[in-house]
Amino acid sequence: MRVDILTLFPEIALAPLGESMMKRAQEAGLVTIAAHDLRDWATGKHRKTDDYLCGGGQGMLLKPEPIFAAIEELRKENTTVILLTPQGEVFKQAKARELSEEEHIIFLCGHYEGVDQRVIDKLVDLELSIGDYVLTNGAIAAAVVTDALVRLLPGVLGDARSAVDESFSDPNLLEAAAYTKPIEFRGLKVPEILLSGHHAKIEEWKDEQALLKTKINRPDLLEG
Repeated sequence: MRVDILTLFPEIALAPLGESMMKRAQEAGLVTIAAHDLRDWATGKHRKTDDYLCGGGQGMLLKPEPIFAAIEELRKENTTVILLTPQGEVFKQAKARELSEEEHIIFLCGHYEGVDQRVIDKLVDLELSIGDYVLTNGAIAAAVVTDALVRLLPGVLGDARSAVDESFSDPNLLEAAAYTKPIEFRGLKVPEILLSGHHAKIEEWKDEQALLKTKINRPDLLEG
């Protein structure tokens, strides 16, 4: 897989993707991640990438010219162009799994008041949001989505089961509570069932705990 991130702040996008598991995945050749400064495709003395809104309104809008030039240069036959925007489809684990099958993704990072609508109409395949809130720029969102889908690539996780046995593997349930050693810490003990060696009962307990945690933390997942 190849991921290209188009942003005004490439350092922000790359910072969390250059450590730990993401770094190892790139070193192993499982994914190539590059971030590009949109200003590199801007023209004129000041390489301007934004302008005032037509018809008035607060803030600035990313201009179409540098975005069209950048995507037309980076895009390949099998490319999916994704705009990170609060107005997009809410990103979930199922979408991460779907996107992990792509060969090439270009993330277009919104900034200011977003991008010119003509960019969306002609270039963007998918508008994606990481939640119902607004960030200063989409580079942070691009890093989040990239991390979520790259970890699903074969060979990235040390244990292939890690991507299966986790929260949102079932879209309606969170993961059950988990414990490690010591068995007792400050008077708090690991549940006896987890020490029993009875795998069927342990799985039953985990199912019950997953349902309980979901009811408390995310009851919306159980609606309907």
